Amino acid sequence: MESETPTPGNEADEQTTEGAAEAPQYSPEELNEGDKTADGARADVNLDLVLDIPVEVSLRVGSTEISIRDLVSLVEGSVIAFDQDAGAPMDVLVNGTLIAHGEIVVVDDQYGVRLTDVVTPVERIEKLH
Repeated sequence: MESETPTPGNEADEQTTEGAAEAPQYSPEELNEGDKTADGARADVNLDLVLDIPVEVSLRVGSTEISIRDLVSLVEGSVIAFDQDAGAPMDVLVNGTLIAHGEIVVVDDQYGVRLTDVVTPVERIEKLH
């Protein structure tokens, strides 16, 4: 009977793949159908696993390009004009991914954002490809 001698470096590969279940993959169509898979069976999706993971939410007011000469000449009181109109909705990003558009509001002396348009999960997935 031959015994297989592990080569250096493959022990970890065997441990991580052995007994590990492959994560299910969902198409945009399956996400649109709610919690049912393509064959009509209920998908086993447990969102409780990710609900407490912190994410970074940011608001993109606008952007512009300036030369380094103009950048180093900025002083207190300088104004930089962005490419977005003052009344246009701002982009709401979660971990750098656009998820909605909204308008800036003030809540108890702090800035906030009122969502005016939410990007659907299918649209977000399509933008990833």
